[in-house]
Amino acid sequence: MKLLLKAVRIYDPSSAFHLQQHNILIDNGLITSIGGNDQQADQTIEMEGLCVSPGWVDLYAQVGEPGLEHKEDLESLGEAAAGGGFTDVLCMPNVQPVVQTKGAINFIKAKSAGLPVNLMPTGAVTVDTQGKELTEMIDLQRAGAVAFSDGAKPLQGAEVIVKALQYLQPFDGVLINRPEHTRLTEYGQVHEGIVSTQLGMKGIPALAEEVMVTRDLQLLEYTGGRLHFSLISTAAAVEAIRAAKAKGLQVSCDVASYQVAYTDHTMVPFDTNYKVSPPFRSEADKEAILQGLADGTIDAVVSGHQPQDTESKKLEFDLADFGIINLETAFAVANTTMCDTLPLEQLIDKFTTAPRQILRMPVCGIAEGAPACLTLFHPELKWTPTVAGTRSKSKNSPFLGRELTGKVIGLVNKGQVVLNHSF
Repeated sequence: MKLLLKAVRIYDPSSAFHLQQHNILIDNGLITSIGGNDQQADQTIEMEGLCVSPGWVDLYAQVGEPGLEHKEDLESLGEAAAGGGFTDVLCMPNVQPVVQTKGAINFIKAKSAGLPVNLMPTGAVTVDTQGKELTEMIDLQRAGAVAFSDGAKPLQGAEVIVKALQYLQPFDGVLINRPEHTRLTEYGQVHEGIVSTQLGMKGIPALAEEVMVTRDLQLLEYTGGRLHFSLISTAAAVEAIRAAKAKGLQVSCDVASYQVAYTDHTMVPFDTNYKVSPPFRSEADKEAILQGLADGTIDAVVSGHQPQDTESKKLEFDLADFGIINLETAFAVANTTMCDTLPLEQLIDKFTTAPRQILRMPVCGIAEGAPACLTLFHPELKWTPTVAGTRSKSKNSPFLGRELTGKVIGLVNKGQVVLNHSF
C-alpha cells in the first residue's frame, strides 16, 4: 500500500528536511521519497497546517492487564496510545501479578505484536514492588524489559536505590523512580498549602518530593549509573536536578503533560477527576516546571496515564483513587498549557528525541529508506475530547468537555496507519 503525506511540515532535528514542508511517500511501511512530486498513491493525506515528526514515546503509562482489565487492557491502552500519537509506550509494572518474570515480559510483547503501538515492558525493581528484595533484573533485561521501576510505588530504601543502580550498570540500564517520601504523604489528598487548609484536607507537602530527589541524587553520585525521575512536580526538585546535571551526573526526569494545566488554586474542589499524584501544586511550582522545560532540565513530557474505573472515582474525595487518563490528550494538554513558554519544536523533542535517548532506543528518523515510524499532528487545530470519543476503558479525566488546542491526526507505524480524522 502506498501512502502519500502531502505538503507536511517535518519536525525532526536529525533530518535534512527539518522544519521544511514536503511530500512524503510511504510504500509498505518504508519511506521511499521525501520532497518528490509523487501523486500516485492508494491513500493521500492532505491537510493545511499538518505536521509530522518521528513517532512519539511515552515514558509513563499504567495499564490494568493482567488483573485489572476492567480499568484498561493492553488492547485499549494501544488504541488510546495510537489516538494520542504514541508509537511507543513504556508500561509500568503495577499489574496483578507484578511484571517481574520473563513470562510477564513475554506476555506484554506478544499481546502488543499486532498493535500499531509498541508496548514496552518495564521490569519491577523489587519483588512485588514491595521495596525490599531486588528482582532478577539481568534476566528481565535479556527477556526484553527496557527499563526498571516500581512504577506507582516510590522506592523508599536508600540501600535498594544503591543496589539497583549498581546492578544495572553492567548493561547500562536505567533506574526509574517516582520521588515521594510516602510517610510524609500518608493520607494526603491535595497539595499542602492554603487551599488544603481551606478545604479541610490533609495536604501532600512539596517536601515529600524534594527530600527524595536530593537523597537519590546523593546516592547516584556515590554509586554511578543512570537515574530517571518520573512525574516531577516541585520547584526545589527541578533546581536540584538542574544542579546535578551541571555536576555531570547521569540524571534525567519527566513531567506529566497535565502538571501545569491547573494549580491547587484552579482545580475544581472535591472533583475526583482532579485528584492526581503528585498533585497539582502551587503557582511557583508551575512556573519552575515551565522554566525547567524551557532550559532542558526536564527532559521529557509524559502522559502520566492512570486509568481508574467509575467505582474508584465516584466516591468522596478522600476515598477516591489518584490518577487521570491522558494518553489521548497528552499532546493537546501540553500544547495548550505550555505553548507560551515552550516553542513547538522543543515540545516535540520532549515527546521524541529525549525519551528515545533515555531508553537507549534506536534513532527513528524521517529519511528515505527508513521505516515509517511517524506521528501526524496539527498544532493549531481546536477540539474538545468527549466521553464517547475516548478509546480508554476508563473515563477519569478533567479534560473531557474542555476545548484544547493541538490535535493528533494519526500515526504510521509497523506498516499500519491509524487516523483520527477523515480525508
